[in-house]
Amino acid sequence: MFLSVKEMGLRKIRFDETFQPGRIDFAGEDLEQISPLRAQGSAELLSHTDGEVRIRGTYTVEMRSQCDRCLGNAVFPLDTGFDLYYRPVSVIAREEEVEIEEGETEIGFYKGGGLELEDILLEQVLLALPMQRVCSEVCKGICPVCGTNRNETACDCRAESSDDRWGALRKLEL
Repeated sequence: MFLSVKEMGLRKIRFDETFQPGRIDFAGEDLEQISPLRAQGSAELLSHTDGEVRIRGTYTVEMRSQCDRCLGNAVFPLDTGFDLYYRPVSVIAREEEVEIEEGETEIGFYKGGGLELEDILLEQVLLALPMQRVCSEVCKGICPVCGTNRNETACDCRAESSDDRWGALRKLEL
């Protein structure tokens, strides 16, 4: 869904959209959308002179990823909101590097006549997911010796812990 700044100049745009799995491309992030993504909210033009836009809403979706510890499936139900501000990229577009002020770090930028809701939702889902994606907090992971998933089968392997960072110093004669 395209959120047109020109249309926002006339009225606030309300959206209530459902995106079926596959419509938003999460493949590059090793993620799979396993339920419809439902987004509700509004987009409004705050300033006609500088083109500042505010987009706020909520979304719900379930995402699946590979567990970082055991490589099994990890499911993440997301139900959260967003409140975003955007300005046209032409506000800061120059040839030289530009230093932005602290307040501008909370503002996104758009090119052309508006923003794609799908792009906004892709970014918000990625930001809402945890940095370390695990199937559960008690996941035991994979054995570094035999490769067994320790959540499914117990193994008696012992990983030798040899920390040889001090080895070169031990060889020095006093």
